[in-house]
Order: sequence, then C-alpha cells, then structure tokens
Amino acid sequence: MINFEKKVLDNGLRVVLAPMSNTEAVTLLVLVGVGSRYEMKKINGVSHFLEHMFFKGTKSRPEPGQVVRELDKIGADHNAFTTKEATGFWVKTSAKDFDIALDIVSDILLEPLFKEEEVEKERNVIFQEIDMRNDNTRLKAQENLENIVFGDQPVGWDIAGSKKSVASIKREDIINYEAENYLSENMTVVAAGNFDKEKVFAKISRAFGPVKKGKNKSFVKAKIFQKETQVKIFSKETDQTHLALAVRAYDMYDEKRYVLDLLSILLGGNSSSRLYSEIREKLGLAYYVYSWSDQLRDCGYLGMAAGVPHDKLGAVVENIVSICSKIKKGDISSNDLDSAKSYLRGQTALRFEASDEIAHFVAGQELFYNEIKQPSDILKKIEAVEKEDVLKIAEELFRPEKLNLSVIGRHDEGEKINKLYKKILADL
Repeated sequence: MINFEKKVLDNGLRVVLAPMSNTEAVTLLVLVGVGSRYEMKKINGVSHFLEHMFFKGTKSRPEPGQVVRELDKIGADHNAFTTKEATGFWVKTSAKDFDIALDIVSDILLEPLFKEEEVEKERNVIFQEIDMRNDNTRLKAQENLENIVFGDQPVGWDIAGSKKSVASIKREDIINYEAENYLSENMTVVAAGNFDKEKVFAKISRAFGPVKKGKNKSFVKAKIFQKETQVKIFSKETDQTHLALAVRAYDMYDEKRYVLDLLSILLGGNSSSRLYSEIREKLGLAYYVYSWSDQLRDCGYLGMAAGVPHDKLGAVVENIVSICSKIKKGDISSNDLDSAKSYLRGQTALRFEASDEIAHFVAGQELFYNEIKQPSDILKKIEAVEKEDVLKIAEELFRPEKLNLSVIGRHDEGEKINKLYKKILADL
C-alpha cells in the first residue's frame, strides 16, 4: 500500500507526498500536462525542444552545464522526458540532498533563460537525436506505426518533430509555449522517499508557490479515419526486418483497459506468452518479440513487434495473425488467465519497491485521473476479469479494419507489396 498525502497550493498546483521509511533515497518529480499532441504542425517538436532548454541555464545558474554538474556532484539520477500528453522532470537523490534537488528542479522550471545561442546549439543536438532515432530501426518501426494508426493529426505526429519543423522553431515560440502551458493547475509535484512530510511540504510550497496560476488549453481530440487494414513498408538496408503491428483499442479511462492489460500479457507480455513461445522458442525466427498496450486520454492501441529475417517477414506476420485469430476464437484457458493475473501481481509488487517508480505512478494518477488509486484497487479490477471478458475484447479488436502494420527492412515499397500484406492480415 502506498502512503500518500495530497495538498493543493493557493495557486492551484497539486503536491503529493509519498513518504517511505525503507529507503535512503528521495525522488522529486514534476509532471506537466502538456506534450506533442498540444502542438501545431509548424512547430511540431516544441514540447520536446522546451524540455531540453530548461537545462541550458537559469538566472542563478547561467552557465551551460552548470545544472547537470551540480546534480552530478551529489550523485543524483536525473532526467526529463516528453510524451504525447505530458512532460516530466525528475531527480532521485539521497535523502540528505533533497534540498539541492528541489532547488535545482524549481530553478530550471521557474527561472530559465532560453538564451538564443543555446537554442541554436540545442537545435543541432535535437537534429542528432532525430537522426539517432531514425537509425534505430526497431524504434523507428514503432514510431511509424503510431503515424499509421493515428494519421496526420497531432496525436499521430512524432514527439521530437521532424527536422523541418524543428528548424522552424524560434526562441519566441519556445518562450510563448512555456508561458501558455507551464501553469499551476496543469502541474503536479510529487516527492516519494525518506523525508519528514511536514517539512518537505513546506519546502515545496515555497519553491513552487510562484508558479503562475492557470491551466493550458486542451489538445485537439483524435479523429479516427481508418476503415480498412493499413500497411506501410519502408525500404532500408538493415541486417534484419523490424515489424510493428497494432490494432486500435481503448483510451485510459475505459474500464476495458484492465482486460486489455491481461490480453497483452497473454499475447506477448512475457517469456511464456503466445508470441514468444511460437515465434522465438518454437520457430526460432526472432530474438525480440513482444506486445504492449498504450492508452492516451481519448484513444489507444494494442501493439506487437518483432525483429525477423528479411525472407521470413511473411511467415512471421502469418503466425501473428494466426495467434491472434486463435485467441479470438476462444483459445484461452482459465489457467492461462490466472497465470497472466499472477504475473501482473508480481510485477506490481516489484515496481513499487523504489521511490522513482512510486513517484511516477502517483504523478500519473493525479495528473490524468485527478485521484490516486492504490495498486491494490487496480489489482482488484484485474482480478475481476473473466475469460469471457478477454474473449469479448479479442473479438472487438482483432478485425482487419482495425489492423495496422509498419515494416522497415530490405523490402520493396509500393501498393503491390502493401496489398500482399493486407491480404495476409485479412485472415484475422
């Protein structure tokens, strides 16, 4: 059970404390409710660009690298991230160094300089990050998959943007975007670890009290255009073919997400799953093969991915379709479902041993649901799932008109090859 206490500052900013006595560490996380799907196309990537720029100098730490040098000096783990719906900044440090972590995180978010010369330097850094992601064909296949699933709308654009859009982002765009989106009612500050609750709340209140009151505008809601199977093959000289396949599924507020979690585990969530057992263990056609589910505020999908020999792409896609089809037709036993539930229980127990995991869980619950469920409450939802529930959503999801396939490898591009794989997927 997670012990936590929530308070709301006078400016509307939410603070959640999760004290832990069995650790010497503290994690401080600030989660902001803005990500790439809040952007306009001409500045696609600005959320991610802004995330980078917060570390490039503040009024009290004006020199580039000064922020990270101070964090390194205390041996802190630290990072930031941008998703489609949120941006996060976190530091995990020893309990005795919490004040330093708080001072630095509040400093970068409240007093950033956004120097013109640093904007230009970081633009080049982001270009290199985009190149790196493009060279990582496993990752790129999955990014392409989301482009295919959601199409040309904010939720379907790459989080980092394109080189073209990043090149067009000006310092003024970054400043305006920060002013419009980094507002008190749109932010959650979480501390998890070993600390005195009252003292830490007072410190956070002082540090983040100056955050400007308000809330940002909402994102553009996703529109679903798909009416048939979608396939996109990208030809590239690689040593193996990377494929990513998805069916459109449920958003983060749909109660069916609990059923979907179990279906994902059965399908490819661990080393006992159908995909792993068949494609890796039995056929020896992949080193990595797995599934996952991703839920956003108003949409979501169930994904599957594998790296396979070029000449075995068709066979692997056929096997994935066959596995999904068998599940859809009832090939799940009560023991299978019990094993998936047991796996989730075990993973949940392991997850909440560390302060950083608790901080991320609590922040996500508060930001997206405006309440914090105990892990035990979520597990009760999981335990209540019956075999018929899994079969019902398998019937709903495993349909050709919801299927999407992304491929990168030594393959021809064009409508002819796309039609071939649409035909294979039509057997679902």
